[in-house]
Amino acid sequence: MTGLFRNTKKERELEAERSRLDRRSRELDERENSLKAEKELARSELERAEQEREEAAKRDQYGRIHNIPTEQIIPNPAQPRKQFEDDSIIRLADSIRRCGILQPLTVRRLDGGLYEIVAGERRLRAAKLLRLPAVPCLLVDVDSKKSAELAIIENIQRENLNIFEQASSIAALIDIYHLTQEEAAKQLSVSQSFVANKLRILRLTAPEREKILENNLTERHARALLKIDSPEQRLRIIDYIVKRGLNVATTESYIDRFLAEKEEEKSAKAPRRIILKDIRIFYNTIDKAVDLVRQAGIDIESERDEGDDSAVVTIRIRKKARV
Repeated sequence: MTGLFRNTKKERELEAERSRLDRRSRELDERENSLKAEKELARSELERAEQEREEAAKRDQYGRIHNIPTEQIIPNPAQPRKQFEDDSIIRLADSIRRCGILQPLTVRRLDGGLYEIVAGERRLRAAKLLRLPAVPCLLVDVDSKKSAELAIIENIQRENLNIFEQASSIAALIDIYHLTQEEAAKQLSVSQSFVANKLRILRLTAPEREKILENNLTERHARALLKIDSPEQRLRIIDYIVKRGLNVATTESYIDRFLAEKEEEKSAKAPRRIILKDIRIFYNTIDKAVDLVRQAGIDIESERDEGDDSAVVTIRIRKKARV
């Protein structure tokens, strides 16, 4: 009995030890899982903090001036001005060489360490002409659509743009965003008529635009010319305006007279058709003609023979008897 009791007691002790070990193992597992969760949470918080720090650093860069290598800056594809005068760029480069870049370029960040111009392509071209390694740039946080909009608006607001470049800029804004004239006007804080008048002058041909710009004619001169359909006639009138030094009011009066004369010439050349709705009017006309001839001393007679569907008029003139 004593041996059996001892075995039973030993088994109970072993069972108790196994239970204790199982509890300890579960506690360790729970502790390990808790540590993993704490570690994962700490890592997530660290990553979030790092991301916030990076975003804050990026935000801190926006609105500040940075010296950016010229080879990392690319043109804006939405730039309305496609041609740049070499003489103008050379003069700007000379000014930058003497005084530096007084107004920083405006750029936005792209992938791959590149930057896209929002405003200042002429300054970039001049800087590259001088082989400057870097240029001062104002970094802005905008997407491609906003960048295109800012580039176009910047061109429109520039005072040294000619009338056709301004009009082309507005047309580009409308084309890119599929705007109506009214929507474009709101975007630019101008009237709808302002936009409409700008777009109208784009109907003029390239040779006409060149002559207008060369001779410093105004936008109102250009709009007055649009009353004439023929580009060839418009070119001749531009020459006349330049030769005579006509102002806008005189130009408009001259064009109105020109169109009126053309209309008169057209009317004069058009064949006149006389429609006789009553055959009696025709008879009266013949009778009057016969009377006039008779009054001149000529022996003349006229006869009418009317049928159901036709009429015959016979005029007989007697010859004088020979002596």
